[in-house]
Parts: sequence; C-alpha cells; structure tokens
Amino acid sequence: MLLRANTVLPICAPALPYGAVRVVDGRIAAVAGAAGLAPLPGEEVLDLGETVLLPGLINAHCHLDYSTLRHAVAPQSSFTEWVQRLNSIKRQLSPEDILDAIGRGYAEAQQFGTTTVCSMAAFPDLLPRLGSAPLRTWWFYEMIDIRHRLTSEELVAGALSFFNQNADPLVRYGLNPHAPYTASLLLYRLAQACAGESGMVLTTHVAESQEEDEMFTHARGPLYDFLSGLGRPMHDCGHDTPFGWLWRNCAIRGQWLLAHLNVLAESDFALLAALPPEQLPSVVHCPGSHRYFGHPVFPFERLAALGVNLCVGTDSLASTDSLSLLGEVRRMQESHPDLQPEALLQMLTLAPARALGQEGRLGCISPGALADLIALPFCGPPEAAAAACIAHSGRVPWMMLGGKIVGSPPL
Repeated sequence: MLLRANTVLPICAPALPYGAVRVVDGRIAAVAGAAGLAPLPGEEVLDLGETVLLPGLINAHCHLDYSTLRHAVAPQSSFTEWVQRLNSIKRQLSPEDILDAIGRGYAEAQQFGTTTVCSMAAFPDLLPRLGSAPLRTWWFYEMIDIRHRLTSEELVAGALSFFNQNADPLVRYGLNPHAPYTASLLLYRLAQACAGESGMVLTTHVAESQEEDEMFTHARGPLYDFLSGLGRPMHDCGHDTPFGWLWRNCAIRGQWLLAHLNVLAESDFALLAALPPEQLPSVVHCPGSHRYFGHPVFPFERLAALGVNLCVGTDSLASTDSLSLLGEVRRMQESHPDLQPEALLQMLTLAPARALGQEGRLGCISPGALADLIALPFCGPPEAAAAACIAHSGRVPWMMLGGKIVGSPPL
C-alpha cells in the first residue's frame, strides 16, 4: 500500500511536504516526497488528503485496569490518603469490573492516537481472560512484597500464566517492582536478574511524592507512619533519598524506565551527572497526575540537560482525567512554555521507543519500522505540522497498526 498525505512527519527526520509512505508486510518500506514514490504495478494507493501522517503515539506509563475510576477518588489532603482510598476501592472491584476497565482504557487510548501502551498489571492473574490486544502492549507485572498477596495455588498459577501468553504478536511483558516503599531491595534485584536473562523491560515508580521523600530521607511522615503500621520493615528509611537508595544499592540501573522522579534532591542530580550517557535511566513524566497531586514543578530542564531520555505517560484515570497523550503534552507545555512542539512529540514517540529497546521499530517513520501510524487534519506548511499535532484535541480520525487500518472503537 502507498499512503499519501499533505505532510509526512517522520519525527526522526524533517517533515516532508506532499509525502508518501510505502507499507509492505506490516512495515515501512520507503518514505519520500510524493513525486519520489510512484505506485508499483497493482499497488493500492490511499490518499489521506489534508492530513499530517506521523508515527503512532506511545504511552510510556499507565494503568489500564483503573480506567473506570475517573473522578472516583477526589483529590486528598495527602498522597498517602489517596493511596489508602484507592486501595479501598480496589478491594471492592470484581474481576469483571477490572476486565471492563482494561477494555475501556484500551478504547480511550486508541481514540486519542495511542498505538503502543505500557500498562502496569495490578491483577496479572486476570490477563489470560482478555483476548487479543487491540493495541501494541507491554504488560508490566506489578511486584509488591510489603505483604504477601498470592494466597492460593489458583492465584499463583494465574500469575505465572501472565508470562506464558506468547500467542498474541502485539503483546510483550516486563517487570514492575512497584515502588521502593512497597518492594524490597531483594525484589528489585531479583527482577533485574530475571530481566537480564529474559530480555524483559523493567519499570518502577520512584520519587513520586514529597511524602515518599520524607519517608526515605528523614524516616518520618504520613507514608512512613502508614506503612510502619502495616508491619513493613522500616530499616531502609533515614539513610538516603528514594532514588539514591535504589541506585546506590544497585537495585535500579540505566536500562530501567523510571516513572515520575518528581521530587529529587541535589544529591540525586549529582548522582545522575556523574553517570556516562549510556548508563542514564529513562524517565516518564505524567503531567496530568503531577498536577492532580500538586507535586513540585517537574525538573524537566535539569534532567534534559543531563541527557536523560524523557518520555510522557498518562498514569491512570484515578489521578488524571483523560488518556490523551496530546492532552498530556499540552499540560506540559503550559508549565514549560519553552518546549518546542517537535521536542514534545519526540517524548511520545522516539524517546519511549528507545526506553523499550525499540529504536528504529517504533516511534518513527523510516524504512524497516513497524507501520504503526496515525493521521491528523492539517493543511498548512510542513514547519507548522508539529505544532498542529500538539494542538489537536479531538479524536484521531485515522490509525494504522502493523500495516492494517484500524477502525475507531466506541467509548
């Protein structure tokens, strides 16, 4: 198939006016100006007209299983109270509720142009019941050892089956030791060892809130008191920042995808500054969730100056109001007005592809890449295409996944 559009925005190269993209066997075979790609004999030609064609968006951090919780948790007076309220709601959810939430989350993400999603799996034993994934998906097994959660052979078997679903070509798996306050150093190290053998991607929540920082740095505060009351050993508190504690104890390393990093100390920046570029971790910022909790201004400029690979995710609908990635970067633009549209789009495409080890396969329009594409209305000059993409606030009218045109699902 030959796709034509008013503008092709490869992300990894300058915008092409009147561009054309050849798709063969689910991959991009060629990219050029329209005059540079004549149709082959018998080749189907699809003219998308006044649109900009760009790579599908990659949500680097979300929780699809909370997609029915929009506005269910009112902003609390503290992060700890929010965690307690969320846990209370989760205990009331049936398996059918969770499966419905995942389906709704997939549909909403697709409506807004997401073709790849990185979702944490808080209920991994339910995933075998999902059926085929509608989007390219990395499911990250949420690992918590603050308290034992696997209490029966059925649950253990269900959790282990999480890693045995190899039939779906759109699905891959990763490990998610949840956070330093819910997962031990041993659990982090075991996850790291497992990923080293299997090639799975690793992610974790870290340095998300001031209460997490207060717990680890000063051994006090609401989160400290809450977890201590649950019987969590607190010997790891009072020594270092959350990020510093994990890094200096070799629990996380450069291949990790770190969600949040909202609250960093000068010692954390010094630690990052001392690392060679190839050892820097990737970081996912979630602007809507960040605003919901009233966290300190995200240190984008300092992290970018250090060479950190910065991505954007939506987090869950329990702490933001939409799974629109373009909406998320518009929020980011409000708090960081110097960010250019091209840089914002890279945080939804090239950067998460790099974090997932998918450079050249996802997040770009170039020969050999998977044909995961979206088209947005646009009729201006090529230099205005990126800004028009960021400004697009409605549903995405056209999507291709693995070379197949995907219809827009009902929400």
